[in-house]
Amino acid sequence: MTLKLHYDLLSQPSRALYIFLKKCAIPFEEKIVNLKNLEQYTPEFERINPFKRVPVMEHDGFSLSESVAIARYICREFKVDDHWYPSDSKKQAKVDEYLEWQHLNTRRHCLAYTLAKFLNPLMGGKPPKPEKVAELESCMSDCIDIIENVWLKDKPFLTGDTISVADIFCACELEQPRLGGYEARKGRPQLTAWMERVAAETSPHYQDAHKFLNQITAEQSPPPQSFTFKL
Repeated sequence: MTLKLHYDLLSQPSRALYIFLKKCAIPFEEKIVNLKNLEQYTPEFERINPFKRVPVMEHDGFSLSESVAIARYICREFKVDDHWYPSDSKKQAKVDEYLEWQHLNTRRHCLAYTLAKFLNPLMGGKPPKPEKVAELESCMSDCIDIIENVWLKDKPFLTGDTISVADIFCACELEQPRLGGYEARKGRPQLTAWMERVAAETSPHYQDAHKFLNQITAEQSPPPQSFTFKL
């Protein structure tokens, strides 16, 4: 049975899985869930994922939510190059170390900032609160500094000399704050070079996955609350 991926490329974890599956040449049926139209809240989608979030994977009657769990499942069930999620226990543990760290760090802070600065004003029609945005931006910036100065201190990728799923997840998260006008690369040469390596290693799928985000940021001259999605 063909693997199915329910996703929206506006979602950071959705983009990560999309890029990973494409790069590994794993066939999958694309099931778009339009978050802008709130399709994640339909009864049809709730039967697939009661948490009402994307991404979700279906495979041979087996359904799985949570992007990191999906990535690990794919690495076990399909033929993928070992560097993505190494079979060596210590190397795998280093990938897991980042994947666990990101939940309360990269993902938490990038998501909170983007919600407050862009998505909530867009959906609610009210301008963002400057004090709250400044607080969230400061926390996010501190987190990204840790990626620059700790995770990428002495190696080309987050967990070693070769790219892993951790790099795709992290890079997709760091692209998201651009929706709110924040560029993670600015003033961070090691992170900039690393993101360029991740994009090059996963080309052209990295670029394809970010076309919509790039379109939004390119057309964002009006304030976020007046922006109109073009699909």
